[in-house]
Amino acid sequence: MIMLNIVIFGAPGSGKGTQSEKLIEKYGLAHISTGDVLRAEIKAGSELGKLAEGYISKGQLVPDEVIIDMLAEVLDSKKDSKGVIFDGFPRTIPQGEALDAMLKERGQLVSAVVSLDVDESELVDRLLKRGQLSGRSDDNEETIKSRLDVYKNQTSPLKEHYSKQGKLHGIPGVGQIDEIFGRITEAIDKIN
Repeated sequence: MIMLNIVIFGAPGSGKGTQSEKLIEKYGLAHISTGDVLRAEIKAGSELGKLAEGYISKGQLVPDEVIIDMLAEVLDSKKDSKGVIFDGFPRTIPQGEALDAMLKERGQLVSAVVSLDVDESELVDRLLKRGQLSGRSDDNEETIKSRLDVYKNQTSPLKEHYSKQGKLHGIPGVGQIDEIFGRITEAIDKIN
């Protein structure tokens, strides 16, 4: 059975988390967040978790192969779901290619890539407000600009990668939450 596998990306503050929750509920998808998977593996003390912790403790990024192996294990445990939403992964072209290969080994593929498009000034406003409400220390102007630059540099090539495959759906991420969700489901329902 081919599952509905969605990659969602957007800059920090674009509404990925909010829209992911709504997609999970509507389509019965499992949620795979790279950050959650890493934390769970480390907490469980698994071999992959120990390997990842070794990199993190040295201030290094966990190599793509380790992340893909973790995601593969999680994906295999979600065989009974109607599909998955990948949140926070892939972030680079090599990660996108690795994800495609891992899914292909399982007779699966990325069904759609949803890119929530929000202009930078709106993102900065949203993140500053979120910082005031939540007290998140990383939601200050300097850090926000840095995170947005990293996102742009890493993700622009990835958008092109999925656009060439005909899987990229750029969704305007401004407006009411349900309005944005309607745009996303319209795009997904066309392929599903």
